[in-house]
Amino acid sequence: MQFQYQYYGATEVSDTAAAQSFSFAPDLLRPPVRFDGTLKQDGMGFLQVREALSALHSVVVSDMRTRGRDTSAYRQWLEEHEPQLLARFMADTGQLQQRTEEVSTELQALRAKKAQLLGPFYKAQRQYFDWLYQHNRDLWFVLDPVITVHPDRLLFEAFSQDESSYCAVSIQHEAFDHAGERVCGTTNIDYSASLYEEFQKIRNYKRTRLQLDPAGFDVTVGDDPGLREEKIEVPDSWLRGFLQVSSAMALPATVVELHPMDLFNVCAQLRSQREKHGPRSLRFEFPAGAAPQLVFEPWEKRLQTKRARVVDNGTRAPASIRIWGRRRLLTLERLIAQANSVRVHLLGSGMPSFWVVQMGQVTVTLGLSGWSANDWSSSARFHLLAPQARVSDAEAQAVAAALQSCWQASAADLAASTGLSQPQVHAAMSRWLHAGRAIYDLASTRYAWRELLREPLTAAQWQAPVSQEEAAALELLRKQQVAVSQLEFAQGQIRIAGRIAQPDGKRWFEPQLQLTADEQVSSASCNCNCFQQHRLSRGPCEHILALRLTAQPELDKGQRASAEQQTLAKEAP
Repeated sequence: MQFQYQYYGATEVSDTAAAQSFSFAPDLLRPPVRFDGTLKQDGMGFLQVREALSALHSVVVSDMRTRGRDTSAYRQWLEEHEPQLLARFMADTGQLQQRTEEVSTELQALRAKKAQLLGPFYKAQRQYFDWLYQHNRDLWFVLDPVITVHPDRLLFEAFSQDESSYCAVSIQHEAFDHAGERVCGTTNIDYSASLYEEFQKIRNYKRTRLQLDPAGFDVTVGDDPGLREEKIEVPDSWLRGFLQVSSAMALPATVVELHPMDLFNVCAQLRSQREKHGPRSLRFEFPAGAAPQLVFEPWEKRLQTKRARVVDNGTRAPASIRIWGRRRLLTLERLIAQANSVRVHLLGSGMPSFWVVQMGQVTVTLGLSGWSANDWSSSARFHLLAPQARVSDAEAQAVAAALQSCWQASAADLAASTGLSQPQVHAAMSRWLHAGRAIYDLASTRYAWRELLREPLTAAQWQAPVSQEEAAALELLRKQQVAVSQLEFAQGQIRIAGRIAQPDGKRWFEPQLQLTADEQVSSASCNCNCFQQHRLSRGPCEHILALRLTAQPELDKGQRASAEQQTLAKEAP
């Protein structure tokens, strides 16, 4: 997919002994977005903004993909010595030795000529890419960060190069003294690696001004020398990954609140000891009646978190949850000194986790895929775990319009303004999350309108390719092979169990589901091979998905009956 940008000038930084000004160049092809504010110097807001934007930069340049050793020098040596090696090998072949020498001599001459012609090119190419990566990383960025101006905050978002990490920095408007007009909206900003060095110069004795430069929107002359256009070819995996992040954030999770010192101890352990073999997971254990504990594998080193607690969010915490790719947590190391609290949203073992660091008026959210080598788009289908309540296109548009009118709202607020049930609101918002038109804010547990792209995505673009599990689930429904054996509402949870005959006709697949009151999947299980291998790290298996779709009509009936009872209760004297 190709992204096109148009900037007027470039992001500029003015730095003097008394003041510092960041003037971000927005994308002129988007609707005008304006912001102009100066960081307040009384308090620690300046330091929190500096550290948060530095963490954002760390994610932008992050790339933990394993790279093999550079074997170009060895291959060059091998090509130069291959005739001699081949001649030695063939020395014992008697009558073929003379012919081998003739061919080797001819081959050596040809390869010498080839090396003479192409050698300087390959050498210059290798030196250029080495220099580019070390000195001009701007050209290695996949996509410029996204910035959104909301009525109450400024939101920066970025995705790592290896597509395994997501970072969002939310800065409340109370941290600024506003100097100009503020126009809400979303745009891309011209971002460069040199901005990181400028962020480090933010101090409390300097007036620090952040400005989305509005001057470029007044330019109407197409041949203005200040105008520049950029076209970037972005892999579809980048877009799918960003959309899967939004879908994953809205899922029910086990939420653990850590003390900042707990995060410090985690980073200190990662710094002090390097694992040489697996397993390399960070394991959360939840002993009954005690604070959660963190265990570092493979050493089984246990970190006591006496001040940590499991936040009651309606989801029963399992006995333990393991996450991989833990060294990515060092991105948060600089935030510890300013952190008030750290909340960890755990979706399950091998599934994504979100680390929300609250620092007064600045909040940093770090989203990590299941493990470093697993990006957000290769096989994730987290949107399939979202509520599946029936929602018409008109109802989905009504939910979007209600959210656009206020920019941020909870599911309850959207349900009240549209007259829909909360499961229907969640189902409608799942569409907009996966279409890149909205985002779920974990810190405030609200939906927020955010248009990731300038042009709305078509259904063919934002819908992930149909997986084998989806196709198989639809085939099971078509053949009516799914039998719901249990569907009960108890203690704010919905339990569903079913049976699906295996191909041999002698055994059964037995999927089970547990949903919240809003019909979001809180836990699931199945005895099939796919679930035993991957759990929910790649989304639900075909049997869980088929059971969910089969039971959905009964869930809709239950929701309607509940709504009617609530209406009668309100009308009763």
